[in-house]
Amino acid sequence: MPVAMGDPLLPTPPSPYGPAAQPAAQPAAVPVTPPLPAAPRPAAPGPAPTPAAGAPAAVPGPAGGGAPNALVPATSGTLRDYFAAKQVQLEPQQASGFTAFNITLPMPAGWSHVPDPNVPDAFAVIADRRSGSLYTPNAQVVVYRLVGQFDPKEAITHGFVDSQQLMAWQTTNASLADFNGFPSSIIEGTYRDADMTLNTSRRHVIVPTPDSAYLVSLTVTTGAGRAVGNAPATDAIVNGFSVSSRGAEQPVSTQLPAAPHGPAAPAPAQPRAGHAG
Repeated sequence: MPVAMGDPLLPTPPSPYGPAAQPAAQPAAVPVTPPLPAAPRPAAPGPAPTPAAGAPAAVPGPAGGGAPNALVPATSGTLRDYFAAKQVQLEPQQASGFTAFNITLPMPAGWSHVPDPNVPDAFAVIADRRSGSLYTPNAQVVVYRLVGQFDPKEAITHGFVDSQQLMAWQTTNASLADFNGFPSSIIEGTYRDADMTLNTSRRHVIVPTPDSAYLVSLTVTTGAGRAVGNAPATDAIVNGFSVSSRGAEQPVSTQLPAAPHGPAAPAPAQPRAGHAG
């Protein structure tokens, strides 16, 4: 499925990247894990927010998630709004030298690492720049260290809201099931960006560590008209993406290729809706 969207927190789906570049066909993953400075740990879980009438029910998510749980999706307030209300600071992380935990981002054949200065706080951005589509299929990862006290289970119930605020949003799948044992949300669907209909998938994962907690967000986006043709690549990213604790075994975890030299390709457009929820 699809990639990031627009709030200073979580990246939003990129817009066309311009002229196609040479594809870099090699699997890649982003292992992340240096010692982190101490920060308050998340507070003990509290009651989940009460949903408004007609709130969407959580449904089983794609492979890689945990068993369905009883969390109720919040109907307002993005993750960014939730953290702001709890006075939790979000500190953007960079892939280089990151060792707090492991992150694996599959690199489909023909896709390549893209330097994208227009994606706020980008941890990693990959795209299929040879696709020939008006909208370049892409995947974006953003990672924040969360400094402050909060309830991870309560926070993740706000994971759908940033996507639901996109223009003409239509949900096709959503789940609040844990992801590899971590609180997580995933929502998939379509929305309008100018005169294009885009197909996107966004997953948020809250990862507690001995010294802190982190928010990891993956957004995969492609043009709706090419969704079927791009499915093998986007599904490989969505289903192959993983987050695991340090020391845990990981499938083929190679470093993402270094960003090419020279001017950066046009960056993804920032939707009006906020990211991190």
